[in-house]
Amino acid sequence: MRRIYFLVLVVLGIVLVTEGQTTSSDSQTLQTLLTELRELHKDLQVSLPRMQRAQILLSRLQIQEVAVTRASQHLDDARSRLAEVRVVLKSEEAEIKHLEDYSPNPGENPAQTEEALKRATADLEVSKKLEEQRQTTEFEAEQQLRNEQEKLNRLETQLDELTKNVANPRSPN
Repeated sequence: MRRIYFLVLVVLGIVLVTEGQTTSSDSQTLQTLLTELRELHKDLQVSLPRMQRAQILLSRLQIQEVAVTRASQHLDDARSRLAEVRVVLKSEEAEIKHLEDYSPNPGENPAQTEEALKRATADLEVSKKLEEQRQTTEFEAEQQLRNEQEKLNRLETQLDELTKNVANPRSPN
C-alpha cells in the first residue's frame, strides 16, 4: 500500500510540476506573441501611410506622364506648322525672285507683272509675321514640355526614394 501511495504521490508530483511548467511556458509564449503582435502593429502603422503616399505618387506620375505627352504633341504640332510656313515663305521668295527677273515680252503689259510682284511681296510680309508667331508658339511649347518633364522627373525621384525606403519600415517617410 505504501508503494501505491508513493506511486500516487510521484504521479501527482509529476502532474503538478508539468502543470506549472506548461503555465509558465504558455505565459512566456503568449508574452512573446503579444510583443510580436505589437511590433507588427507598429510596422503596419508606419507602412500604411507610406503605401498611401506611394499610391498618390503613382497617380500623380500617371497624370504627369499624360501632361508630358500632351506637351510633346503640342510641340510637334507647333514645329509642323512652322515648317509649313517656311515652305510657303520659300515659295513666295522664289515667286518674287522670278517676278523681279522677269522681263516682259514685247506687247505684254508690265503693269501686270508689277501688280503681281506687289501682291507677292505683301504675301511674303504676312507669311513672315506668321512665321514669327509660330516661332513664338514653338518656343512656348518647348518651354512647356521642359516644365512638364521636370515635374515628371521630380515625381520619379520621389517614387525612387520611397521605393528605397520600403526595405526599412522603421525609417520615417
